[in-house]
Formats: sequence, C-alpha cells, structure tokens
Amino acid sequence: MEEMTTGPLGGTPPKIAIVEANMLAAIGLKSLLQRVMPIMAIDVFGTFGEFEASAPERYFHFFVSAHILLAHRAFFLEHVRKTIVLTVAADGNELIPGFHSINVNVSEKQLVKAILMMEQYAHAHGRNLPAIQRPAATSLLSNREIEVLVLIVKGFINKEIADKLNIGLTTVISHRKNIMEKLEAKSVSALTIYAVTHGYVDIASI
Repeated sequence: MEEMTTGPLGGTPPKIAIVEANMLAAIGLKSLLQRVMPIMAIDVFGTFGEFEASAPERYFHFFVSAHILLAHRAFFLEHVRKTIVLTVAADGNELIPGFHSINVNVSEKQLVKAILMMEQYAHAHGRNLPAIQRPAATSLLSNREIEVLVLIVKGFINKEIADKLNIGLTTVISHRKNIMEKLEAKSVSALTIYAVTHGYVDIASI
C-alpha cells in the first residue's frame, strides 16, 4: 500500500503539489487550498519535469492538470490515491476514469465547495487526509452573528435573513458588516470556508 507522507510530529507540515502549466490558475488554486486546509504547505510546479525532480513521494496529494496527467499517466497511476485531476469538464471522473477529478471551470464558490467536499468526504471519508487545524473553541462571533453567517453561506439575501430571524434589515446589514470585519473576509467564499471548517454549516447543505 502506498505510504502517505504526513510530516513528522512537531516537524514540517504535510505538503501538497500543484502541477499546472497555467501559473495564474495554479496560484489561484493554491490560495483556495491554503484557506481550506491551512495546515498544508503547497508547492507549485509548471512542468512535470520540475515536479518529478522535487522528490514527489514527499507530497501528500498532487493536484495535476488533465493534460499533464495524460502525458505521464503511468507515473500517476502508481500514485492514484494521491492524485486529483484538474479538469475543465463537469464529467472529469468519466473522462479520466480511476482518478478523482475537480472541475476548475466553475465559479469560485463552486470550486471552494468542491475542495471542501473533498476535504470532508473524499478519500475514504477523509481518513487519508490530514486533520485540519481548528482554531480555539472560543468563537470570534456572537450567537446572532453565527446565525446570520449560516444563512449568508446558505445563499439567503439580507431581506430573507431579516424575515427568518425576525430582525430589521438594517440590523442584518450591520451584522454582515461586523462578520466580514471580524473574520477579515472579502467574499462569501471566505465566509463559506470559515463556516464549514468551524462546523457551523454542513457542506452538503449549501
């Protein structure tokens, strides 16, 4: 069975490799992965040659563009449990059977959801993924702010949130502003990551 590299206790964090010729896409994916799985260290490679020369066995997972995987299929078949294929097709798992695929030709929100679902459910329900580092139990948010956060992440607009919580629209807007400031969040995707990784929202419900 393939050995999974998790990093020594108290040593360097487990590592992920992104192998993608499109550097802009690779950097964007790296940013998302760092937000979803902050415990991981992430290296980016523009070619398979660079990746192969970097001791690939030390990486916990490989995120690999479909064209690079197809050009070096024999190598990745030997590491199929570590490999996630980056595709631009919704049916990537059917086009490249045997590998787990993520469609990157989607909105940021959909891509965040796909990565969160992978982190929580994929690979034997997460047993082959390292535990995510959870912040301290004390929440940055009040109970009401958490209620508002959950509804934002589930896609409700301000008026709907006000109706559900029986509070004024201006109060909702104020809570929303406070949540964004407290979490230093710039987008709903950032709020989604926070809500899911803190257990406030089940990824399957959004």
